[in-house]
Amino acid sequence: MDPVELIRTGTAEQLGALLRERPQLAAARPDGARTLLHAVTDWPGHFPESGAKVAVLVAAGADPNARFAGDAHSETPLHWAASCDDVEALDALLDAGADLEADGAVVGGGTPLADAVAFGQWAAAAQLLERGARVNLWQAAALGLEDRVREDLARNPNAEELDHALWCAAHGGRRATAELLLEAGADPTWVGHDDLTAAQAAERSGAHGLAARLRGQD
Repeated sequence: MDPVELIRTGTAEQLGALLRERPQLAAARPDGARTLLHAVTDWPGHFPESGAKVAVLVAAGADPNARFAGDAHSETPLHWAASCDDVEALDALLDAGADLEADGAVVGGGTPLADAVAFGQWAAAAQLLERGARVNLWQAAALGLEDRVREDLARNPNAEELDHALWCAAHGGRRATAELLLEAGADPTWVGHDDLTAAQAAERSGAHGLAARLRGQD
């Protein structure tokens, strides 16, 4: 059976049997770019027994920190698990030694947390924090981490950092951190990702009250 199809539809036991027959698959890249650990965490993720499949692959010799080999980025399987909110696979990768702070994300070359926050994968973001991920200002704003935002504001971030952080607070629907950033001088009319203002980002996330606040309507 094709190993990628087995990962998507089969069981961890079947994958283990295949790896015993063909141990070279543990380090293989069937399409030249992705390892089988990438296949486990590929969009949309949440394949059956994803955590157990990660464990089976690592036990057979797969590298939990293997990089995507294409030109667009160098993401690890942990980046991909974060990007599709697959907490089961994410935990299994971390348990197997995946680097929580690996760089190479499609989002600014950052960590798995950068992917999780940027793509609105809030369960994965919360779990990465629980497992000890470091967080910066824009991520803290998006996650509603008021104390961390206050700490970062104390170092007087520049206007671009403030505007980006406010946009991310809106993206996350986080009114409390948005208010802190507005008070610090962030510009709610700044046009950020996807050519949206902060108010439009809040609307997209269903935070209609925050969107109205950012438009000066309450």
